[in-house]
Amino acid sequence: MDGMKPRGSGRVHPAWVMLGATSFVLLAASGIRSGFGVFIKPMETEFGWDRTALSLVASLSFLCNGLAAPVVGRLADRWGPRAVFAVSGVILGAGALGAALIVTLWQLYATVGIMLAVGAGGASTGVAAVVAARWFEQRQGLAMGLTGGALAAGQLVIVPLAMWLTVSWGWRVAFAALGAGYLVLVLPIVLTLIRNDPADMGLLPYGAEPRAGGPATASAALERTTLRDALGTAPFWLLAGSFWVCGYTSTGLILTHLIPHATEHGFHGGQAAQALGLMGAFNIVGTILSGWICDRYGQKVPLACYYALRGVSLLFLPFVGTMTGLLAWAVVFGLNYISTVPGTTALTAKIYGRHSVGELSGWIFFSHQLGSAVGSLAGGYLYDRLGNYTLAFQSAAFVAFAATLMVLAIRERPVSSRPPALAVAPAAGG
Repeated sequence: MDGMKPRGSGRVHPAWVMLGATSFVLLAASGIRSGFGVFIKPMETEFGWDRTALSLVASLSFLCNGLAAPVVGRLADRWGPRAVFAVSGVILGAGALGAALIVTLWQLYATVGIMLAVGAGGASTGVAAVVAARWFEQRQGLAMGLTGGALAAGQLVIVPLAMWLTVSWGWRVAFAALGAGYLVLVLPIVLTLIRNDPADMGLLPYGAEPRAGGPATASAALERTTLRDALGTAPFWLLAGSFWVCGYTSTGLILTHLIPHATEHGFHGGQAAQALGLMGAFNIVGTILSGWICDRYGQKVPLACYYALRGVSLLFLPFVGTMTGLLAWAVVFGLNYISTVPGTTALTAKIYGRHSVGELSGWIFFSHQLGSAVGSLAGGYLYDRLGNYTLAFQSAAFVAFAATLMVLAIRERPVSSRPPALAVAPAAGG
């Protein structure tokens, strides 16, 4: 590739700078979106709104965040991640600032339920997948593991900050500080460090070697699969179905119901929160480690193992009765909580092409969010009917085992909606 350099002019490839900037954006956005629970009690006290009304704000946010994922993924495929990060960042910051000024419930729905959720959706796994696919020929799994770790770290960093701001100065100041901080600190990083493609800097992706055969745009055209064509293939439905199970068994069931389950089994609230925090910390470790494993050993078998391990851990959860056991369970489950992200995203890029990964990963992530919604509802329904979570956790285990089989059934052969290039006949006597 004439004029294209395999490495940056310095010792560190700019792909790692891009990855660091992207991870910071994801950390901040996911943390701000995850902090709404901090504001529920202060708002109940000030406005007298009931828990159901405020819970519906969270549900609306969940839905809007999921619906935004395929849209921003498609835009990132077409326009690049820089514009998506910038526009969504303005929406997120404006939503948080607007939330600081609300006086009626509908304003809370508009700012937190819609604006903040959509803005955070622009800093999502799908857009991060575009960055990883375009900037990394090698180490794509590690790149997605690091961005997944950043999403998890956002909750551990920003939520305590939001709590401290609320306790010290009130919930309005907390919302205003988070919104202003995002606009002042994160947007400049997007505008100065984020680039759409290594070709914009005259570079090849990390780990790529120069190849003859024309400019990068020609290669990009051959690496694009439309949503319509993807919907006609089995791997897309297997990836979406298994990621639905990921949402059902993690965010939907465990994140919603672990603390109520623990407090009803002899643990006090502080112990349950400690287990949840430990699970979040090992979530970061597991996601980064998963990326390394997927780079080294491939994606399909590790991904299947993650779902199998999750299923086994869910079978044991109803019988955990000691603090040591609860913490050990939190470590195991935390290690595979979102370790499925690097493998799922890398398989999507491998099968459908790196210039389709944003949109298709967005739709797969939307399936994850639907699974989360169903898992949360199913856990509550089964508890109301039976008085405990045993059947909820055990049925989720068997769903996880089904996801193991889905992943193993995936064929990794690349798919493209573009016609293959015509073979060139060898020259006479060649």
